[in-house]
Amino acid sequence: MGADRVFAYGAAAGLLGDLLLGDPRRGHPVAAFGRAAGAVERVLWRDHRGWGALHTTVCVGGAVSCAALAAAAVRPSLTASVALTAAATWAVVGGTSLAREARMIGHALASGDVEGARARLPHLCGRDPQALDADGIARAVVESVAENTSDAVVGALVWGAVGGVPGLVGFRAVNTLDAMVGHKSPRYRRYGWASARLDDLAGWPGARLTALLAAATGPDRRGAVRAWRADAGRHPSPNAGPVEASFAGALGVRLGGTLSYGGRVEHRPLLNAPGRAVRTDDIERAVRLSRRVTALALGAAVAGRLAARRFTPRFTPGFLAKGRTS
Repeated sequence: MGADRVFAYGAAAGLLGDLLLGDPRRGHPVAAFGRAAGAVERVLWRDHRGWGALHTTVCVGGAVSCAALAAAAVRPSLTASVALTAAATWAVVGGTSLAREARMIGHALASGDVEGARARLPHLCGRDPQALDADGIARAVVESVAENTSDAVVGALVWGAVGGVPGLVGFRAVNTLDAMVGHKSPRYRRYGWASARLDDLAGWPGARLTALLAAATGPDRRGAVRAWRADAGRHPSPNAGPVEASFAGALGVRLGGTLSYGGRVEHRPLLNAPGRAVRTDDIERAVRLSRRVTALALGAAVAGRLAARRFTPRFTPGFLAKGRTS
C-alpha cells in the first residue's frame, strides 16, 4: 500500500469518524493548539507585523514539525500510517459540528424561538445576534455553512492530499490562527496581518474547489456559476466570496448585505442579487449541499493526488545519467 492509498483510506476513515462522532466536547486537539498559540502570543505580542509573523512561524511551523515527526515515526507500519491519517483528518475537519449547530439554530427558528436561535448563533459565527431578526439569523447561518464547508472540511482535504498528515495539521493551524488573531481589531490589525495573509493563501485552492463542487451538485447549477462569476470578486474576502456566491446561486437565495461584527457594522455587496431572501428551511438545504460537497471533495482530493503522482516525472539517477552528454 503506497502513500496515496494511505491518504485515501485514512481520510475516508477520518471523515467517517467525524460523521459518527463529531467533535469531542473536551480535549479537542485544535483547542489544545489554540491554547498553545495563546501562550506564544502572550510572550511575543507587539503591535508590529514582524512579531506577528514570528508568532505565525512558531505556531504553524511547530504544528507541522510535530505532524511530520509523527508521520515519519509510523511510516514503517501501514496500519499505523492509516490510523494516524484518520486521526488527523478527524481532528481537523468539522463538518458534523457545523451541520449540528446549523440545524439546531434552524429548529429553533422553525419553532418560533428566535431568542434561542440568537443564543446559539455565536457557536457558529461571530455576528452580533441581537442585531438580527429571524431572517437575518437564517442568512447568517447559510453564509457560515458555505464558508465553513471550505474552511472546516474541503481546504483540509486539499492540503492533506498535497502534504499528508503535515498538510492536514498545517492547514488547520493556519485557519485557527486566523480566527484568533487575523481580524482587524486594534490589537491585531498589525500583529495578525501575517496570519490573515497566510490563511488567504492556504484557503485559496479549497475555496475554489468548494465553489466548483457546489455549482456541480447544487439545485441550480447555472445560477451557481453565474453568481460565482458575477459576484465573488465583490466580497471583501478572496476565499469566502467564491464559496458564498456559489452557494447563493446554487440555492437560489440572496446573501450579503448589512451585518454587524463586534459592534462594527459592515455593508457588504449582495451575492446573487436576483435570488430571494433566505428562509429558515434554506438552512437544511445548505447543510445538505455542504454534505454533498464534502463527499465529492474527498474523491477529488484522492483523485488529484493519484493524478499528480502519475503525471509527475520521476527523476532518478539512472534517468539523469541517460540525459548526460559527454
